[in-house]
Parts: sequence; structure tokens; C-alpha cells
Amino acid sequence: MRRARIFGHVAIAHTVFAAISLVAYDAAAAQTITLASTTSTEQSGLFAHLLPAFKQAAGIDVKVVAVGTGQALDMARRGDADVLFVHDQAAEEKFVADGWGLRRYPVMYNDFILVGGKGDPAGTRGNDIVAALKKIASANAEFVSRGDKSGTHAAELRYWQIASPDGKGSGYKECGCGMGPALNIAAASGAYVLADRGTWLNFKNRDNLAVLVQGDKRLFNQYGVMLVNPARHPHVRQADAQKFVDWVVSPAGQGTIAAYKISGEQLFFPNAPQP
Repeated sequence: MRRARIFGHVAIAHTVFAAISLVAYDAAAAQTITLASTTSTEQSGLFAHLLPAFKQAAGIDVKVVAVGTGQALDMARRGDADVLFVHDQAAEEKFVADGWGLRRYPVMYNDFILVGGKGDPAGTRGNDIVAALKKIASANAEFVSRGDKSGTHAAELRYWQIASPDGKGSGYKECGCGMGPALNIAAASGAYVLADRGTWLNFKNRDNLAVLVQGDKRLFNQYGVMLVNPARHPHVRQADAQKFVDWVVSPAGQGTIAAYKISGEQLFFPNAPQP
């Protein structure tokens, strides 16, 4: 009988401990949201600067999954993210129109640039991305495409469609990789690559690379933020995710984005509409 009582007390203690642990786990989980975003925002170093400020303001941790914009949108459709921070406006607007996301907020912008070897064998230097791609295709020069359905890849394909709808030349290769690896391949081979300026400024392995084309208005690169629709995925942490959206478009969040610089150069320019 005494042994039975002891075992009973032990069982109760285990149950209480398990319940306390579960509550603690749920409380911790409730203070973490999953943000699906692009490799450009991650590899530029922006989130290492931005998210600690949000944590200080709201007490919420953010787990970042950095993939191409297309993959980020797919993650959200599966319910594997709470909020999106991406840069393919047409795809984002369709995502919202199809009911997968709530309102899309413009949050910041920078620009794309054409990077290549300093020798510029195809003679692309200037401020016209379409003319540059025509020269690359005509010369069959090496070009590294991310080929990953990212926002950068989507933009690149739009430019190619205008410049050379019949072909990109025999030097065109897809790596199926993020922005940093694509730049590394270009650095190793002297190839051309379309990059976002933020990742380029934070890129250390420049070797013989240089910015060859910039300043074309078509190279404008807008980022948006969206909450995943909880009507599609009830487990979405709507309240905490909305706090992130509200903060990043607020004067505090916009100021934090503007303050991120490398060697004195601003990487992203906030442009969320203010009330």
C-alpha cells in the first residue's frame, strides 16, 4: 500500500511537471513568429540589424527562413510561416488576391544592379539593363542566373524577355541558388549576374567584380510585408505577426531600416505610407 502511494505521488508529480512544461513551451512559442523572407534581406545583414530592435520593442522573437520569394510564398501557402517579407510585387498581389495573405504593405526599396568582371567583355557598362543583356546574349558571355523563382530571378526574367526573347546566349547558366552563392560563382568565373544592391554591399568576395549597370528606372526593387491569412491556416500567430507588420511600417521600424548602413552607404530606403 505504501509503495502504491509513493508511485501515485510520483505519477502526479510527473503529470504536474509535464503540464507546467507544456504551458511554459506554449508561452515561449507564442512569443516567436516565423518570417519567410528572401536571401537578399538575410544576406545583406538587414535582419541582424532590424530584428533585435523589434524584439526590444515588442518582446517577440522572429525566426527567419530565408529563401527565394517564390519559395517563401509557397511556404506561406502551406501554412509554414506567419508573415512574409519579400520582393516580387506582382506575385505578392496575386497571393493576396487568391486569399492566402491579408493586406500587402510596401515597406522599403533599393535597386538591382548588373555585376560582372571589371574587364566587361560584352561591353555592358552604362545605365540601360536591356541594352546590356542584349550585348551579353549576342556575345554568348557567361551569365549566372539564380534560377530559384526568387524576386531577383523574376526581375531578371522580365528584363531578358524585353532584351532577348529568342534566347539568352550559350553562356547563360542557372545555379538554383541564393544571391550570395550566385555572386560567389560570378566572382570565380568572371560571369555577369543580376544582384540586389543590399547583398552586393555586404558581399566580401568581390575579387575582380564591379558594378557595371545601375540607375535604370526598371531596376527599382520594392519590398512588401504581408500577414498570412489565418482563415486559411488557423494556427498562424496572427496577433504577434500583426505586431511585426505594424512595427516595421511604423516610424520606429522605418527609421531602423533607414539607419542600416555599410561603410556609410544606406542599403534600403523605407517607403511605407504614413498616416
